[in-house]
Amino acid sequence: EVQLVESGGGSVEAGGSLKLSCEASGYHYRHNCMAWFRQAPGKEREGVATYYTGSGGTYYNTFVRGRFAIARDNAKNILYLQMNNLQPNDTATYYCAADWTEWVECGARRYLPSRYQSWGQGTQVTVSS
Repeated sequence: EVQLVESGGGSVEAGGSLKLSCEASGYHYRHNCMAWFRQAPGKEREGVATYYTGSGGTYYNTFVRGRFAIARDNAKNILYLQMNNLQPNDTATYYCAADWTEWVECGARRYLPSRYQSWGQGTQVTVSS
């Protein structure tokens, strides 16, 4: 069974940092697009950052560029999201996602939730002012 399990969420003050982890089991993503999404109450799920496991290529949405960093430990099959200088509008449930399709880079469809077949259960991030 393919599973993604997120951890590392919590509550911080504005300007603080958190590091999220997404551990994959049941499948080793060697040439796949993986992503972090987030969803705040009453809002649509939005893409935060993506990572192509074949090359290590990354994309960041404009609202996190320069503050967040996505990375992966290939040996452990864990995807990370380092979040620095967190702001109250970063408050959301953060989800890890993976596209089973191999040899297709993240590309133009990288922030479409429907592209991804596997999702974690989410981890809550709360930032207070």
